[in-house]
Amino acid sequence: MSMIGGQPRQFLTSLCDARRFPVREIAAYYVQRWEIELGFREIKQGMLKNTSTLRSKLPELVRQEVWGMLIACNLLRHEIAQMANELQVPPQRLSFQWLALAITTALYHWPLQTPGTFPKRLALLRQQAHVYFLPKRRTRSYPRAIKPPRTKYPTKNASQLN
Repeated sequence: MSMIGGQPRQFLTSLCDARRFPVREIAAYYVQRWEIELGFREIKQGMLKNTSTLRSKLPELVRQEVWGMLIACNLLRHEIAQMANELQVPPQRLSFQWLALAITTALYHWPLQTPGTFPKRLALLRQQAHVYFLPKRRTRSYPRAIKPPRTKYPTKNASQLN
């Protein structure tokens, strides 16, 4: 048992050596892992639009597609981090999904413009980043629970069985 955020927390783990794996470190890794999971969600929902398959058929092309998606995500995250730095807020306070849409839309239309105007357009996009603020994260006020799976059939109560 450990105190995290002023509240007692219990952790179940297979890491048995308490000296080698202190509870506070495990809790910090959990927070870090959660941020990584949110990053994966951003890629899947924001960039891939909830599609679960890759378009390529050959293994080397699948690897190329995955690497391309990861590079695009890192470039978007880098630009979002630059915007957050200028606004002096953590990058998590800016909406990845909306900024990704704004940046990719801008990049889509910029080739129609003079290349010398790219820095000015990027500066203008960075100035507009405050529009994409997210509210501060709420602390979880209820315990996690496993939801029952959705079914296409309505549930019946005992009086409807006979």
